[in-house]
Amino acid sequence: MASPGLSYEQAPPFGTPLRLFLAAPLFLVLAAVLAMTDPDAWLASRWTPLSLALTHLLTLGYLGTVMTGALLQMLPVVVGSPVPATGPIGWLALIGLGGGAMLLAAGFTLGAPTLLMLAAVSLAIGLVPFLAGTLVSLIRARALPHVAWPMRQAWVALILTFALGLALATGLAGLWPPPDPPGLTSLHVAWGLGGWVLMLVIGVAFQVVPMLQLTPPYPRGIMAILTGSLPVALLLFSLAGFFPASLAQAAEGLALVLGMASSLAFALVTLKLQGQRRRKLPDVTLDFWRLGLASLIGVALLVPAAMLEANPWRDATQAILGLLFLVGFAASVVSGMLYKIVPFLSWFHLQAQTQAKAGSIPNMKQFIPDDRARWHFRLHLAAVVLLLPTPWLPHPVALPGLVLLAVSGLFLGVNLARARRTYLAHGGAL
Repeated sequence: MASPGLSYEQAPPFGTPLRLFLAAPLFLVLAAVLAMTDPDAWLASRWTPLSLALTHLLTLGYLGTVMTGALLQMLPVVVGSPVPATGPIGWLALIGLGGGAMLLAAGFTLGAPTLLMLAAVSLAIGLVPFLAGTLVSLIRARALPHVAWPMRQAWVALILTFALGLALATGLAGLWPPPDPPGLTSLHVAWGLGGWVLMLVIGVAFQVVPMLQLTPPYPRGIMAILTGSLPVALLLFSLAGFFPASLAQAAEGLALVLGMASSLAFALVTLKLQGQRRRKLPDVTLDFWRLGLASLIGVALLVPAAMLEANPWRDATQAILGLLFLVGFAASVVSGMLYKIVPFLSWFHLQAQTQAKAGSIPNMKQFIPDDRARWHFRLHLAAVVLLLPTPWLPHPVALPGLVLLAVSGLFLGVNLARARRTYLAHGGAL
């Protein structure tokens, strides 16, 4: 499982990323339970208070905790540059992101400006130290550009997402009148989902897919195209408002085409590489990835319909896009990565700490057995399949999907906790 050029000796203590990973499933469960309280509200439009609450529980709470944990782990190992004060930064990220996600959800749901302000403060506590520490690491990175570059792009996207979100939250709280809330919101969504989430998944995939799934490496040309086209698309979309009216629509259209093409290229190339992996045995983590990549293809193909003002089902299509991207793509890929990364880190840190001989500590499959991960995949897949048609169906139809989503989150949490328990039982230290 080791790969040349990786600096395992610089890895942070296992407890730093593990705490963030363990917290993530809680927010998936919270989002599913909150959605059950009023399915009509979040199915009606992506801009309802409940929809905004659910979106932030998923993006900040679930995806945010996993992705910050993954970066704190990967930057020292993959780009060879430790994050300073990793332990305190990890704790602040956990407290700030977790608290901020719950406060934002409560603030949107209850219409409470004070809670939105408190959420902004909490998120600043979590993200400012994380952004500062990872910036130092990325500046000092000595890895090849194709490895470090997408992580730098994701960092830029995160700081823009945070700044735009802060402006929106403080504006909604009444501190200042936002000049163009719809425009700021669109930019916030674009940089958050297309820049931070998608670009970071792409950057992590460049390293994780070949190393942990035993596939051929990504072609250098494809990596260069992906790390060029997606930022260009986001910049075009961001600057379109400054163009003359005759050019603005063309710029937005070109940005849309570039974003769709980048998503499709990443999904199709990754699926092709996974089909060429050296080990052909069944692997549930590949199933999570394939579900996620299929969902990303669906997102790319549905975007034009969701943007078309003449589409009578525009709101429903946009709800489907949100479900496909957040639950179908991002949550699936994150689960697939967790089922590879957590057992590997458990085994690696345990072996390094105990200097154990082969066979005297659990192997990676014993930290999270395949059958338990397989049950999680079945629950997650069923939830995605049941939730996708709900914007067009009576709201009670959403309830079984939401129940399964909550149960799948619980299953993930129990599986990750099992890995931690096994690790500690054999003498591991956090």
